Amino acid sequence: MSSRPNILLITSDQQHWNTIGAFQPEISTPNLDRLAREGTTFGRAYCPNPTCTPSRSSIITGMYPSQHGAWTLGTKLLEDRHTVGEDFKQAGYQTSLIGKAHFQPLKSTAEYESKEAYPLLQDLNYWRNDEGPFYGFDHIELARNHTNEAHVGQHYALWLEEQGCSNWRDYFLPPTGTMDPTQTYKWPIPEKYHYNTWIAERTNARLEEHHKTGDPFFLWASFFDPHPEYLAPEPWDTMYDPEQLSIPSMTPGEHDRNPPHFGLTQEDNPDFSHLMETGFGIHGYRSHHYYEYGAKQRLTEYDKKKLVAVYYGMISLMDKYIGRILNKLDALGMAENTLVVFTTDHGHFFGQHGLQAKGGFHYEDLIKLPFIVRYPGHVPSGQRSDALQSLVDLAPTFLSFCGLSIPRTMAGVDQKEVWLGRRDKARDHVICEFRHEPTTIHQKTYVDERYKITVYYNQTYGEIFDLQEDPGELRNLWDEPGYEGLKTELLLKYAWAELGKEPMPMPRIHHA
Repeated sequence: MSSRPNILLITSDQQHWNTIGAFQPEISTPNLDRLAREGTTFGRAYCPNPTCTPSRSSIITGMYPSQHGAWTLGTKLLEDRHTVGEDFKQAGYQTSLIGKAHFQPLKSTAEYESKEAYPLLQDLNYWRNDEGPFYGFDHIELARNHTNEAHVGQHYALWLEEQGCSNWRDYFLPPTGTMDPTQTYKWPIPEKYHYNTWIAERTNARLEEHHKTGDPFFLWASFFDPHPEYLAPEPWDTMYDPEQLSIPSMTPGEHDRNPPHFGLTQEDNPDFSHLMETGFGIHGYRSHHYYEYGAKQRLTEYDKKKLVAVYYGMISLMDKYIGRILNKLDALGMAENTLVVFTTDHGHFFGQHGLQAKGGFHYEDLIKLPFIVRYPGHVPSGQRSDALQSLVDLAPTFLSFCGLSIPRTMAGVDQKEVWLGRRDKARDHVICEFRHEPTTIHQKTYVDERYKITVYYNQTYGEIFDLQEDPGELRNLWDEPGYEGLKTELLLKYAWAELGKEPMPMPRIHHA
């Protein structure tokens, strides 16, 4: 390559892998479709953890959550962890993050302070004077809320005031706003004040600045949607007719061979107390017949359809503003020298296997991701690949494309030759972790080209799925007669994969 490329990472939040219109005709995403036409789509991309903080921290460190330490929600990525932004800065790149960070919890402690926590989160005077640095990003413009959450503040709230939206608190829940907490599906906020508009506008402002200076850049545009709650402004809330959509559901009996907590999710009043020794609930470990949404305590059959329609509407709205960013790259003449990657932090359940949202259930719906790479003239256009990808691979691969050395602390795999179409694959497996507390729910999943195995800390149960013969993951082979040999083989492969996650040792330089 004649020059070092710019890097533009665009991410959504909690987006199911099969929600791109180019491959799923029930949803409209013309701008993501354009990326797919102009780049390569990877159909076997995975997250290292199906929750936000761990997965996002892995993106910038190139390490697994068990390595970088931010292993679940409510933990913090410590500031002493090495991030890819530091490598780019050292190489003369400008580094920016616009949108969601979520490297830190909503609560500070004396030992682990959090800039993303209350009350600092909503101290607008503080954020007027803080635009970085932050985890290797020289420039940050942050927000924390998903749709109408009370977490609104930081740079997004400042922007709302700059736009003349003096009543912005009316669109968000208490304690910062006066919005009706029973609001469902339709979000009264005008589209011009939606955080998608803010992210695209501010991302484009950074692109214009980089165009003026001529400096190479690493820029992360981090969108919040389609993470629940399911809310969209007009007309996006009614863009899709619920009756015209395919609504996933549980197959009767599919949890009969699964670990006990799978079946509990389908009870009206399940008892998960044995998994909550710390007194805290676990993401997804509740009755999935119920879903606390506005004033609703139980989803009706209409709700189950409507939430999918709004979820799709949120994706289509986000797609519109991703298009504005791509158009700005074109207008500035920067597209040819910019490596663009679109993906998400983890997937989402909207009825698959009888589940809603996310949790410790490592089905493909939750751990597999949409993943598109575009770099004109370098990455093949209009191609689809089944080469395994992981979000831990992003940091080392970005550095490799820019001719920069990859720190030995990064456990991710350099995917450059795969993205360029020169190699069929760079890895033969991926690993996904989920951990709530060390002695309650702690599970890890190994996925190779055909099989998936999930093991649980201190438990004899687990899951094995043949993704080739059973892509819907309806038949757990863990205790199936005749599959003992496969189980042993996969357990050994998992064990060696875990050992292989250790950072590379120092090179041997002498025989002694």
